[in-house]
Amino acid sequence: MSGSPAARIDALLRPEIRALSAYHVPPAAGLLKLDAMENPYPWPGELEEEWLAGLRGVELNRYPLPHPAELAQALARQAGVPPGCGLLLGNGSDELIQLIDLCLARPGASVLLPTPTFSMYSLIARVAGLDVIDVPLRADFGLDLPAMWAAIERHRPTLIYLACPNNPTAGLFDLAELRALIGAAPGLVVVDEAYFPFAGRSVLPWLLEFDHLLVLRTLSKVGLAGLRLGYLIGHPDWLAQFDKARLPYNINTLTQRSAQFALAHADRLAAEAARICEQRQRLLQALKALPGVTVYPSDANFILLRLPPGQAPATHGALQQAGILVKNVHGGHPLLTDCLRVTVGTAAENEALLAALRAHLTGTV
Repeated sequence: MSGSPAARIDALLRPEIRALSAYHVPPAAGLLKLDAMENPYPWPGELEEEWLAGLRGVELNRYPLPHPAELAQALARQAGVPPGCGLLLGNGSDELIQLIDLCLARPGASVLLPTPTFSMYSLIARVAGLDVIDVPLRADFGLDLPAMWAAIERHRPTLIYLACPNNPTAGLFDLAELRALIGAAPGLVVVDEAYFPFAGRSVLPWLLEFDHLLVLRTLSKVGLAGLRLGYLIGHPDWLAQFDKARLPYNINTLTQRSAQFALAHADRLAAEAARICEQRQRLLQALKALPGVTVYPSDANFILLRLPPGQAPATHGALQQAGILVKNVHGGHPLLTDCLRVTVGTAAENEALLAALRAHLTGTV
């Protein structure tokens, strides 16, 4: 192998790609994983044999169905997709975000983001070549509508992403403000409802009112993160255009079969989401009792908390030493200074988290 490729990279690679940092997933081996908003409950044991039996007939030597209609129909029924709307499947919602950005990335096109929000919106947009306009949220993590109006008027964004509930802040945006913002948007608006199962509120009915609105969903947060299946809901004309840029066979056969099986048992998934909501309420109350900790309301399966000034990195490290991995969002945005994000786990996992936090914050063992 010859020497370093640095000179050729500098000559050939787009400068905006060189300036990016890759999305970092920390190693979690041996740790209680409360950093990625996963469902803590494994596949119900009594269903495992039936699920595996369904996989035995899969022909792995053949390509998967390019448009798995039965799966799409099952998702549409389960989600309550409005009549006349279509559904496009993606290899996780990330792929669908990428498809949208690539298709809209004309010269001068921009994406407007109320921040802090899901980091992949910005990362994928920059890779696609879109200009990114950040508009900070209010101190209470609500939409700063005057600032959003001003950004819309100045930049005329091609695309706006609105995560409801938002990640990492965990809250829902005010419904009237959300409607006003969608109505004022000059381009496409994507409302990301990844955490809908824990929020109980959706803008899906608005699809019949706004033809420039799309809704993004995923199965990752309801216990099926390993399947990597997301879906985009909206006007069929939009979806037909994005489908042109979709790579063929993007949903593998094992995912297709497993997802159809899971949707046939959607009541189990809903029951687990309800259990997580119950645990969320208990965890919220317990976290509020910790000394010096500010806890923000949550409509998702995770909670944002603020530590006393300067303590977030040390607390993150202490939790990791105790065998618990949470997300340190301190430094990711000025509004997230001193903040950690914790996933709601099982009752036992939440107790372990609380015990480790108490020990660290009070200096006890």
